[in-house]
Amino acid sequence: MSRATVNRKVWLGAGRGAVLPFATLLLVMLMIVPMPAMMLDIGFVTNIMISLAVLMVALNVARPLDFSSFPTVLLFATLFRLALNVASTRVVLVDGHEGSHAAGYVIEAFGNFLIGGDYAVGLFVFMILMIINLVVITKGAGRVSEVSARFTLDAMPGKQMAIDADLNAGLLTPEEAKLRRQEVATEADFYGSMDGASKFVKGDAIAGVLILVVNIVGGLILGMLSHGLSMSEAASTYIVLAIGDALVAQVPALLLSIAAASIVTRVSSPLDLSGQITHQFGSAKAWVPVAAILLILGLLPGMPHFIILVAAAGAAAIAWKLHKAAQAKANAPVEAPPAPAPTTIGWDEVSDDAALGLELGFALVGLVDERKGAPLMARITGIRRQLSRELGFVIPMVRVRDDLALAPNTYRITVAGVVVAEDEIWPDELLALDSGDLLDRIDGRQVKDPTFGLDAVWIPPAQRAEAVVAGYTVVDPATVIATHLNQVIQSAAADLFGMDEAQKLIDALKETAPQLAANLTPQPLPLVSLAALCRALLIEGVPLKDFRRIAEAMADAAREETDPVQLVEAVRQRIGALIVQTIVPVKLPLPVVTLDASLEGLLAQAVRTGRDAVHPIEPGLGQKIVQAIGGVAGPLLQQGRRFAVVTSPIARRALARLLAPHVPDAPVLSFLEIPDGKAVEVVAVVGGEANNNHPMLESEVA
Repeated sequence: MSRATVNRKVWLGAGRGAVLPFATLLLVMLMIVPMPAMMLDIGFVTNIMISLAVLMVALNVARPLDFSSFPTVLLFATLFRLALNVASTRVVLVDGHEGSHAAGYVIEAFGNFLIGGDYAVGLFVFMILMIINLVVITKGAGRVSEVSARFTLDAMPGKQMAIDADLNAGLLTPEEAKLRRQEVATEADFYGSMDGASKFVKGDAIAGVLILVVNIVGGLILGMLSHGLSMSEAASTYIVLAIGDALVAQVPALLLSIAAASIVTRVSSPLDLSGQITHQFGSAKAWVPVAAILLILGLLPGMPHFIILVAAAGAAAIAWKLHKAAQAKANAPVEAPPAPAPTTIGWDEVSDDAALGLELGFALVGLVDERKGAPLMARITGIRRQLSRELGFVIPMVRVRDDLALAPNTYRITVAGVVVAEDEIWPDELLALDSGDLLDRIDGRQVKDPTFGLDAVWIPPAQRAEAVVAGYTVVDPATVIATHLNQVIQSAAADLFGMDEAQKLIDALKETAPQLAANLTPQPLPLVSLAALCRALLIEGVPLKDFRRIAEAMADAAREETDPVQLVEAVRQRIGALIVQTIVPVKLPLPVVTLDASLEGLLAQAVRTGRDAVHPIEPGLGQKIVQAIGGVAGPLLQQGRRFAVVTSPIARRALARLLAPHVPDAPVLSFLEIPDGKAVEVVAVVGGEANNNHPMLESEVA
């Protein structure tokens, strides 16, 4: 960039900065230094031009903050008009005896053309303008400004908290949060300034009345005493000039009052005021009653039939045109997006942000077809609602789509883009599940139930009654997929929970326990640590539905523990009652499987030795423990009995991680997690002589 260009920009910036001080000095000069009539004409025309420009800008902004300089502009426009009033008063009183042209052509035009030279008519016109400006527009705009300023200031803390919450949740960057805070502060300053600026308009209207009285009284006195005019001559000269001066000032004042009222009564919208009004009046249903009522009025005796009937025809034409436009828009073909070029690759082709996905082969698309009732979609919604209540957070939407790469009868369930389940169903048949107590067997396509692994057979719908009589449990294809999806969501609950869900739990907690929420995060637990702690609980089947009690346990444990592993164990010990009630009802004893004392000691020693290991239990011993507990769990689960494996606090986490892949329905508790008053029923003791050779452990069933 050349030196000349830089110097030119510096001079332009300095020139723009000097405009406002120069304009302020000019206002003072207008009030003090006598001005010729020609300068007054230029000033009055400029005043009208500024008022019109301000009104047009106010009508075309989409929201009030788009014209945030309006209070200051209103102040200077009002001062400019008052300065012109002072200068014109001096000219009227000094040179008014020379005739109506003595104060300039603009005042003469307003005094003669607008009121026909009749000062009585001029007085009444001025009074009407003052009533409209002062009583109607200014008073209403002032009241709206006061209420808006009050509500804006009251809502400011809540908006700031919402911005902080979005920032903590990662929904906003620090720069975006800074801009949002600045916008909130600007909004409060704007409405506070508008509350004061409305007083400028009111004071200007009162000043106009006082200046008119001064011009009339002073003109009559000076005309009769100083210039020897008669009463009628002085009145016809000075009153016409005074009214012309008042009108030429009040017309711009009225325009600015309308601009102020339109600004403070605006509602934020992507459209300007004219577009907003046009859009909201663009309904044929609103114009049909208008045309009908006008038609009835036009047919009444004594009414001006021609004018009213023409208006009715105009309203009917508007209604008809709007109706045709709405029909054309509804029937217009939807333009398909242009097909991407063969060489173009979009981000949607390489990324999938759906937390849960269900992909269907083309033969299964009928299960989600709305024309056939979409039975699968209704079941998925019910599953999400039920699991959301049970787990304590909102299960995300399931993205269902067809996939031509799949076999026709195949479906696939994905979690965070990972395929976790896949199976085949036949949409035109029913699945008959072997309940284990069959009276007879029926022929069909032999399969395994995708959810529970039970023996099952696909049969035609006509064999439903025969299968039920034979002892089978018969379900439809939509139920098969829905049940499988339900199992997947329950097992993958931790993968569906992230920082966004944690923030929503905190936001809900703020409504009922604000102090608890404030003392939980960001200190002592940052949001990322809180989300990790919740996921650790979900992995072990602990729901978050009583989050207030869980949050109290987290806040209490976080003051004593900093290690993430020990923090989870400390929280579990504090919410033991919640964990136990998910296993057995409150009035029934808790069935437990315990470990022999020697086995407990061996596990504790292994954990202490391999404290930092993911699986500290020696593989051979671990396999024997799994086999022994699996042998106990099988008969109990077949009987439908829930139970828990109870061990020492130091070994609980290691044993839980060992059993999770093999016996997922057997929760592992520590002694400290069982409430003191809870009755316990020992259903089995796993163990025996455990030496260095790790002989096969035996189970002693109670």
